[in-house]
This record gives sequence, structure tokens and C-alpha cells, in this order.
Amino acid sequence: MRSNIMNKTSFSVGAMLLSGVLIAGSATVTLAASQGYEFQPVSTDVKQGQGSLVSVRLIDKRTGKPVPDAVIFTTRMDMAPEGMEMMTTPVEAATSSEPGVYAFKTDFTMAGGWRFKLAAKVQGEPDTVQGELVLKAAP
Repeated sequence: MRSNIMNKTSFSVGAMLLSGVLIAGSATVTLAASQGYEFQPVSTDVKQGQGSLVSVRLIDKRTGKPVPDAVIFTTRMDMAPEGMEMMTTPVEAATSSEPGVYAFKTDFTMAGGWRFKLAAKVQGEPDTVQGELVLKAAP
């Protein structure tokens, strides 16, 4: 009787360990898929002032090709490169005629380094694609 209880316990522990490995393995695959993309600035030099245009390209790193039709749903522009992360400016979407290039308007109130954080959903990918760019605003 005792060996029967031991076998059931061993089987239960083994099943739990196997399910944990499967869950961890699927998380790794999902995370790798979202890291297969990269935001790249069309230009890192931008004009200081109101209504400045910033364009970024979303690239599939596996193919090297631009990714059209992504949904950019989070943007943040701040002066973290200058040690002023709390200094932010609003960002609004603008039109772009080039597939895989996403344009934005913003007001660069000060010259210097600006960090542009983005998050997007790419069709067919379960996770959010995130990126950070550093831009340099000059008068």
C-alpha cells in the first residue's frame, strides 16, 4: 500500500514540474517574438520648436524589412538623456506615406537629448513590441 501512495505522489510532483517547464518554455518563445522587432529613427537629429516631425521605422529583425500596419498605442517623449526624465512633451500621430514608417508631431521645448518610448501591436504577434530611441533637438 505504501509504494502505491509513493507512486501517486511522485507522478503528481513530476506532472507539476513538467507543466511548469512547459509554461516557462512558452513564455520564452513569446518574449523572443516581440524582441524580433526594432524601432529605428529615420533621423536622430530633429528641429527644436513647436510641431517638429519625428519619423520612426519599425523593422522585423528576422527579415530586415519594415513592418506596415502596426498599431502604435503608447508614446512618451522626455528628456531622460539630459537627466530630466520628468520634462515631457505631448506626442501626436501624423501621416506617413511610406509603409513601415510612423510619423509623429511633438514640441521640442528645449535643445538637447530626448528619449522617445514607443509601444506597438504587430499583427500576428501576441506580445507588445516596445522600443526606445534617443533624439537630439537642435535650434
